[in-house]
Amino acid sequence: MSNFTVVNEFLLVGFSDTRELQIVYSLLFLLIFLVTLLGNLLIVIITTIDRCLHNPMYFFLRNLSMVDACYITVILPKAFTNSLLNTRAISKSECVAQIFLVVFFIYVELTCLTIMARDRYVAICHPLHYTAIMSPRVCMQMTLTCLLTGLLYAGFHTGYTFRLPFCHSNVIHQFFCDIPSLLKLSCSETFSNEILIVVSGLGVGGGCFTFIIASYICIFSTVMKFPVKEDRKKAFSTCIPHVTVVLVFLISGFYVLPSAIFIFCIH
Repeated sequence: MSNFTVVNEFLLVGFSDTRELQIVYSLLFLLIFLVTLLGNLLIVIITTIDRCLHNPMYFFLRNLSMVDACYITVILPKAFTNSLLNTRAISKSECVAQIFLVVFFIYVELTCLTIMARDRYVAICHPLHYTAIMSPRVCMQMTLTCLLTGLLYAGFHTGYTFRLPFCHSNVIHQFFCDIPSLLKLSCSETFSNEILIVVSGLGVGGGCFTFIIASYICIFSTVMKFPVKEDRKKAFSTCIPHVTVVLVFLISGFYVLPSAIFIFCIH
């Protein structure tokens, strides 16, 4: 086996080589981080304080806001700190933690969106059984299931990625650590990793979105049968927040997916 140098530190791609632009970008990302964080925290506070919002829909919305706040906290602070301090370095342990948490929070967010779709389906299609099906105990059990399976999912992908040696380079072509970029740096066979990512991603993501789409097909077909127009508007209005979040998730996913596929193809 040929000799190689094990990588213990990675270099993230900076936003610019110009010092003035680095400061501007770091302040811009800091602003985005603070606005997003405060917005999500505001949702958490309001849905916690207002007792009128103590129902399953807002319970899951609160969970989703906490996940979003944690997700951006994992990615953005390191990015704007590096830009502000004019450095690109991230230690291997920091990269491990970042990948684990990013995968974990994406998984939890996706499964939480799926549970919210079920909540809307039960509320509109089976309103008489809503309190029994979506009881506080059931909501808590589903949330804990998302968290525990998310820990297993993220732990497996993180461990399977960092079992590989990295020796081709230590430059990650991204402003945070992600698995596709790391696989490109490995000096060993990564085909099994790539297949695992695609299969698990399609399995979890495809399964969740299939369930969401099927739920809303049933919801819309049920709502259209309501005899009163105001009832239809009220039912649709309760679905708007969830549909909006799902669309944002899909748009961001479609933005990331082509780059991941491109990395796999050129590897």
